[in-house]
Amino acid sequence: MKRILVTGGTVFVSRFTAEYFVKKGYEVYVLNRGTRQQAAGVHLIQADRNKLGDLLKPYFFDAVIDVCAYNGQDVRNLLSALAPGGFKDYLLISSSAVYPETNPQPFTESQKIGYNNIWMQYGEGKVEAERTLRDAVPGAYILRPPYLYGPMQNIYREGFVFDCAQLGRKFYIPGDGRMKLQFFHVEDLCRVMECIVETHPEEHILNVGNPKAVDINTYVEMCYAIAGVPLQKVYVTNHRNQRDYFSFHDYEYILDVTKQKQLLPSVKDLREGLQESFKWYRNHPDEVKKKAYIQFINNHFE
Repeated sequence: MKRILVTGGTVFVSRFTAEYFVKKGYEVYVLNRGTRQQAAGVHLIQADRNKLGDLLKPYFFDAVIDVCAYNGQDVRNLLSALAPGGFKDYLLISSSAVYPETNPQPFTESQKIGYNNIWMQYGEGKVEAERTLRDAVPGAYILRPPYLYGPMQNIYREGFVFDCAQLGRKFYIPGDGRMKLQFFHVEDLCRVMECIVETHPEEHILNVGNPKAVDINTYVEMCYAIAGVPLQKVYVTNHRNQRDYFSFHDYEYILDVTKQKQLLPSVKDLREGLQESFKWYRNHPDEVKKKAYIQFINNHFE
């Protein structure tokens, strides 16, 4: 039985990851402060990842899956807490935000990484985390996903559209609705990680994502259809900041995921994945950190 360490383990990607590997028969340890309910079947190492001392020194992990590193210091602190030779593989969940928006698209793994004017500090921190890890562990694996979605999503993205549908509201579409969005289901992310842990591929930096991007129109249409509610669109063309009333930045980008296909030839269909999201969200609406999009729409557009 392989032993893995998942940083976090209580919210969205980290929790889904912990539960996924438990179901696959791994011995799963999670590292968090113990302030939330833990996933079934995991072993809790209760601590702040930046105040670990020698807590991890007695352990050996076949893989460290670092979901919650947001800057270089996060990586340094975790590495210094692990015993010398205390792990075989290190997998960092980075982000597509490491690519400057000025890079030619689709973004490829060979392109330079650096500051992105859309993602700003978040992307800058991920760049720093990647560079820190590669300097310390040249053989580490780095995954760069686009928008992640699926059950346990705690960011108010698909949940916002589902709320509008279930309330029978018109939906306010930025511009003409043709801006593309690229998604990746959290279970597919876990499948890629499992392939890495089991096969140790030669490629150590991977863009991951659904090869097919969809535009905003299609995305909203899918969500309303899954909720079983007719959709009436209103196109917004005279408001500068779409983040006031919509859950995605005014930023279209596409990742080249050719290398991913060698590990994962097929991915979950977006409609199927959104159906899973809707089913989970109906039962866990209070687990999503909601933003005041609907309030803004009521105050400014209606």
